[in-house]
Amino acid sequence: MDVSYILNELGEDRHQYFNAIAPPIIQTSNFTFPNVATMRADLQHEHDRHFYTRGNNPTVKILRQKLAALEGAEDALVLASGSAAIGSAVLANVAQGDHIVSVAKPYSWTERLMRDYLPRFGVTTTFVDGTDPANFERAIQPNTKIIYLESPNSFTFELQDIAAVAQIARSRGIVTMIDNSYCTPLHQRPIELGIDITLHSASKYIGGHSDLVAGVICGSEAMIRKIFYGEYMTFGGIISPQNAWLMIRGLRTLPLRLEQSSQSARQIVALLESHPAVSRVYYPFSETHPQYELARRQMTGCGGLLTFSLNTNRIEDVDTFADSLRRFILGVSWGGHESLVFPASIGFAIPDENSHEPTPPTQSGFNLVRLYIGLEEPHVLLDDLKQALDGVLQQSIA
Repeated sequence: MDVSYILNELGEDRHQYFNAIAPPIIQTSNFTFPNVATMRADLQHEHDRHFYTRGNNPTVKILRQKLAALEGAEDALVLASGSAAIGSAVLANVAQGDHIVSVAKPYSWTERLMRDYLPRFGVTTTFVDGTDPANFERAIQPNTKIIYLESPNSFTFELQDIAAVAQIARSRGIVTMIDNSYCTPLHQRPIELGIDITLHSASKYIGGHSDLVAGVICGSEAMIRKIFYGEYMTFGGIISPQNAWLMIRGLRTLPLRLEQSSQSARQIVALLESHPAVSRVYYPFSETHPQYELARRQMTGCGGLLTFSLNTNRIEDVDTFADSLRRFILGVSWGGHESLVFPASIGFAIPDENSHEPTPPTQSGFNLVRLYIGLEEPHVLLDDLKQALDGVLQQSIA
């Protein structure tokens, strides 16, 4: 199936709803049945029939079909957030006494799940440097049940060799999962590289309009059914029909939005790499990225999320830079129409205001700034960044 067919036609039986171009929002909690036999049959097959919206809903089902097809998966589930998707997929595949090998520095709430929550139930995690596949193999224990990837991660963009790690896991009978939010299925196809489960924060590119929160799990029919009848139905972290409809709408323009964001990001990277106020740029498709060749091999595009480090040892300079931007909005998340700035300095203490000499922070990383490049005209964003970066230079000279 081609992408345009998936986004615009797959799962949309228009003859069932007046040949309308947009599918209806089936805003119902409950469904009725003509007789007991039909009700019994639908209950027994609730994962793909309509018994109660906590399980399945016609609007959500259209979305599930599209997302599975985009990832090259047999089936998909859509949940109320990316964290709900990650938590459900992980919990479905571990039990007391099991072990996980995870890439270091995953999404913060994924790390919280593995480091703080799962140990309460006897599940441990080893975090490894994912830039070398051998690190995953060395960390495997007899009770390892999951290898968890996030390639690239969403702040400093380290990659993992997906195919190599998948081969290691498959030879040991270990389930592999990857957070594919950064790339989307259009820029990276982990299942084709051997991964069992792909996960998304659909609040990002897939939704694309900064008006919903959702998460996605894609995998084999057997895996999705296992999660459906376990964590999905038990915890009830479902998406609403309204938000499912918004995601279907967002998918229509996904290729266009990704392309615009990617093209603008390349121009932004060129500016940052040439500006004296910047010491380093983190972007997988930049030739300065240490894993550039791997990125080109397993990714077909790079999107609009990037990070750079300001050439300063003062937190105040980072804060001033972010505050002086006029077209980039201070905010978390990414993937919508708006350009965003997220300074790492928000997690660091400000030096003593009464000190005559600024005290350099004791932790590294305070000078990192993450940018998401939205859909504005690139020259507007370039001009805004240049004036803010020039201001940092003037402030450091002063």
